[in-house]
Amino acid sequence: MLQIPFIRDNKDRIIANLAKRNIDATDMISEVLTLDETRRSTQAQLDNTLAEANTLSKEIGMLFKSGETQKATILKGKSANLKELSKELTETLNDASEALNQLLYKIPNVPNDTVPAGSTEDDNEEIFRAGDIPTLYDGAMPHWELAKKYDIIDFELGNKIAGAGFPVYKGKGARLQRALIAYFLDKNTAAGYTEYQLPHLVNEASGFGTGQLPDKEGQMYHVTADNLYLIPTAEVPGTNIFRDVVLNESDLPIGITGYTPCFRREAGSYGAHVRGLNRLHQFDKVEILRVEHPDNSYEALDGMVAHVKSILEDLKLPYRILRLCGGDLGFTSALTFDFEVFSTAQDRWLEISSVSNFETFQANRLKLRFKNKDGKNELAHTLNGSSLALPRVLAGILENYQTEEGIVIPDALVPYTGFSIIN
Repeated sequence: MLQIPFIRDNKDRIIANLAKRNIDATDMISEVLTLDETRRSTQAQLDNTLAEANTLSKEIGMLFKSGETQKATILKGKSANLKELSKELTETLNDASEALNQLLYKIPNVPNDTVPAGSTEDDNEEIFRAGDIPTLYDGAMPHWELAKKYDIIDFELGNKIAGAGFPVYKGKGARLQRALIAYFLDKNTAAGYTEYQLPHLVNEASGFGTGQLPDKEGQMYHVTADNLYLIPTAEVPGTNIFRDVVLNESDLPIGITGYTPCFRREAGSYGAHVRGLNRLHQFDKVEILRVEHPDNSYEALDGMVAHVKSILEDLKLPYRILRLCGGDLGFTSALTFDFEVFSTAQDRWLEISSVSNFETFQANRLKLRFKNKDGKNELAHTLNGSSLALPRVLAGILENYQTEEGIVIPDALVPYTGFSIIN
């Protein structure tokens, strides 16, 4: 969430930039500042009251010791009034602090100045495009038909076992899926990221720490008996490694990577655009996360973008990069670049990665700090990116690499699959 001093010092900029999200934050920001003033003035009054009560308590003790019982009794009455006042002030302080926190939880991150204004994905800004779109043979198929033809993904069997959006990978389809995971992890660790195996369920504090709660509560699977949530992305358990941690400045930067299944309810998703692997309730993803010094986080973001580009170039998939507009920007992000691969068989772009800088937004919730060179605690910046989400990468490979003889495996993956064609 946003920091109070940042809001006090940047009120007009915050309101202007939140307008890029199509949010009129004037009243919310004014209410934040009013509650903050109430909280601070009440805290000052409470501190003075407690200090006065402490001084009075010592004075009463000395009066009793010296035998001045009458004076001590009079002061005891005043002391009781101060205790009652401190109780009232504490309640007022707690109420103001709780109201302030609840309001701050509802305010999204402030978009970076480079984020374009806009309402929908149609307003996103294309900043890069690479790769040749292949010319397919007559009769080329979308991936869900290829999956059935070559018996590599069974959507009906997944529907029988769990429901729609839970595919079953078979034979060479399963091996290709495993190959992609291993390849992505190897690319990430070679780039300096430390591999982690992470829990697939998280507690409520972890969901709040990275901003999934309360914003995306309806999109998460909730294990109510234990009050745990199935993860929508490895970002949640991975970033929460650093919750309530104070790092040394010399520890930075930190980069981690991990493979996890991801679970998303995707309530309300329907239509042709969600067929096959295009949108699932359970899917595999390899993630990269960074904890950075605030001075270096945008350079690190550029490095993450370049890293994802290198993977797509290895796979020889046609892709483009979009700078998301304010209306399409995630709740916690200050700046996000989306990667999309082109599906020739579907004649559409498929999102396969989001790379984001959250600046201090998550770190403030997480209490993720580092001790700077002056010895003071300072909030770090957090970043994350898909490297990569498997379903649409797999769809892109199946569709763009299909031939009349079968589906050719990209050269970079052959050492991982052990075969060069699915036929």
